[in-house]
Amino acid sequence: MAADETTTAAGHPIARVLPLLSPAHLDRDFDYLVPPELDEIAQPGVRVRVRFAGRLVDGYLLERLPRSDHTGKMVKLERVVSPERVLTPEILRLATTVAARYAGTRADVLRLAIPPRHARTEAGPTKKSTAATESMSDAAESTPSATPDTAAASRGEQPVSERSEAEPRKSGADVADAADAAEPRPSATPGTVADGRGGQPASGWSGVEPRTSGAEAAVDDVPGKRTASGSAAARESSTHDQGPNDELQAVAGARAATEQRPSPSGSDGETPGAATEPSVDTSAWGRYTHGEAFVSALRQGRGARAAWQALPGEDWAARLAELAATVVASGRSAVLMVPDQRDLDRLLAECFRLVGDSAVGLSAGLGPAARYRRWLAVLRGQARIVVGTRAAVFAPARDLGLIAIWDDGDDTYAEPRAPYPHAREVAMLRAHETGAAFVAAGFARTAEIQAVVESGWARDLLAERQVLREVMPRISAPGDTDFALERDALARAVRMPGVAFAAARAAIKENAAVLVQVPRRGYVPSLACAKCRTPARCRHCNGPLALPQSADGQAASPQCKWCGITEAAFRCQACGARALRAMVIGAARTAEELGRAFPGVPIRGSGGGEVLDTVEPGAQVVVATVGAEPLVRGGYGVALLLDGWALLGRADLRASEDTLRRWMGAAALVRPRGQVIVMAEPALPTVQALVRWDPVHHAAAELEARAEVGFPPAVRLAAVDGTSASIAEFLDAAALPDGTEVLGPVPLPPTARKPFSGSDSPSEVERMLLRVGRSAGTPLARALIAAQAVRSTHRSDDPLRVQVDPVDIG
Repeated sequence: MAADETTTAAGHPIARVLPLLSPAHLDRDFDYLVPPELDEIAQPGVRVRVRFAGRLVDGYLLERLPRSDHTGKMVKLERVVSPERVLTPEILRLATTVAARYAGTRADVLRLAIPPRHARTEAGPTKKSTAATESMSDAAESTPSATPDTAAASRGEQPVSERSEAEPRKSGADVADAADAAEPRPSATPGTVADGRGGQPASGWSGVEPRTSGAEAAVDDVPGKRTASGSAAARESSTHDQGPNDELQAVAGARAATEQRPSPSGSDGETPGAATEPSVDTSAWGRYTHGEAFVSALRQGRGARAAWQALPGEDWAARLAELAATVVASGRSAVLMVPDQRDLDRLLAECFRLVGDSAVGLSAGLGPAARYRRWLAVLRGQARIVVGTRAAVFAPARDLGLIAIWDDGDDTYAEPRAPYPHAREVAMLRAHETGAAFVAAGFARTAEIQAVVESGWARDLLAERQVLREVMPRISAPGDTDFALERDALARAVRMPGVAFAAARAAIKENAAVLVQVPRRGYVPSLACAKCRTPARCRHCNGPLALPQSADGQAASPQCKWCGITEAAFRCQACGARALRAMVIGAARTAEELGRAFPGVPIRGSGGGEVLDTVEPGAQVVVATVGAEPLVRGGYGVALLLDGWALLGRADLRASEDTLRRWMGAAALVRPRGQVIVMAEPALPTVQALVRWDPVHHAAAELEARAEVGFPPAVRLAAVDGTSASIAEFLDAAALPDGTEVLGPVPLPPTARKPFSGSDSPSEVERMLLRVGRSAGTPLARALIAAQAVRSTHRSDDPLRVQVDPVDIG
């Protein structure tokens, strides 16, 4: 039933409702009677309260029916929480698809998609100018700009509904396989981008159908699906506002007044044709092969899909804002996603410059009132461009024409709450279902995006090598030639060789800024025995020892990073030696050493609780942790990328991919004639990809290597975490598809979160991996859903977590 249809109790007395219940076996619809007094406001998409098993629970009204298949006694709806139709048919279908993809429930998905209700905001007048103008100031008023360390510290402290998504940039990326849902396509000419809306190719962009049987099968595979739009689940922790009926009537009046306003897409509610010319300059896209054709496809309303590799020094925020403004000029909406608050502020400023108050920013750190006010502006069609973090992928934008994601390799896009979807995967599923255009943008490229490019679902959007050479800095690694080794035999052994100091001095002499990227913050974050190199551990809790920075500049004793006890008399547990050595040098110690090497030169730090957004041009040294590099007008003169071994040597499937992404993000801040020196082994493929600025070839090689050993995105992988007893019980109940490989059990990876908290956390948590081919991904997810439903009926007390394609595999 369409969202704008109204029904009456006389003709449709049955309300189909999805109660928001946690057990997996209750993820289905139930029928209720609509009392006459609630008939007018009990419409599809509204929040309701129903009685279930003797208690009142929240739910969503999915549709109104003339009759029910239930032959027993029918219970009436208790109340309609609000007449606002917060659940649209598109988001309902998307939630059903995501739940099927990630072996979860619709309630868990919609808990992420729809923010909790704020009654005062919903009842009050929601002005278009207020919703957009405050998007530039509310973040500063309600919460400071999130930094990597503050977001990480608040991860377990803030309420789930208000938790900021501006988390630190770390390693990892989740797996996307929207290409699985696409049918085989005819071969396209190089440089073309598939058109997801069908029709004839425009300006070199090949046309494909917007939906395929694979995507529809993913929806149809969901248990309990009754209608074409599926069923919905909503936030289990949503606010229950017990206002009187007159309040509901006031909300309905405000909503009706809003819907009667002229549509921003055109007069009399009509959508302008594709011939409408945008009032924005898109000439900068001419530097990319088929870039102008891509913009033309967006202007004509076609669902072009591309993987865009930005040039070094590119103003990526302005380019994405131009694409969004082009889509808005054609009468459609756009959703733009970024990893953190700093990128959100930058992109939102560009969008606001082009389209004014038609752009809003969405992030959980805004607070409940500001966030819900902006979300309502999107729902009611007042905002046409949505800029946000990972939750923005579910924004109820009307007539979605473009969905773009910047730097999809950032692991903040991986949702830490069930069913643990990745924003990149959800974005591709949504673009595939709606026929909207899709752009995966960044300086680097992930193996997941390379997989969909090679499948033909998306196309490359690259610049010619000649254009690239004109804008990229000179990149080198110490000791990369025999001549360089003759000049400095220790170039590969020392942390900062002579060539790095020489480059920094030359840049300072030219009154240019120098960027020094350090993988770790702190002073000396990791210590080891100076004799046997065994990591130094605390005698009390066995935690790692670190050397904190002294406030008065005097030497400090080692301190445990877990319990905080000072270890004044260290003795190695392996050899008995008392001497210590630093395994990793942090940003604070690096800044201290550079201050001695460059006396009189300002030394600035960016990282931890003090992240700088921008710095003024001039001679200075900026020491920044990865992801916290500030911008400088005109670009840096030199960038020094230290401790490459610390990034490349991590025991992580995505270590090399993530390292290249971090390096390219820093190197892109250097001016065209600048210099980048990476302190790493020159012969490594990741270093060579940086020197050549070739992320596409590196991603292709990474994808090929993962396919050879059977890792995502070449396969579908499910991780089952829990105790040995709970895992065994789950696997006994699961009817796994043929050919499923069961790997493990293995200990939980140290970087992965335990699925338990507080007193419920067991001492030993194991992980079992289930691996199947990509074609068997849907049957595997269906089997996992059924096993969780069986387990929930047994009311097992042992907790369990199921993740499909997790970021941390182990």
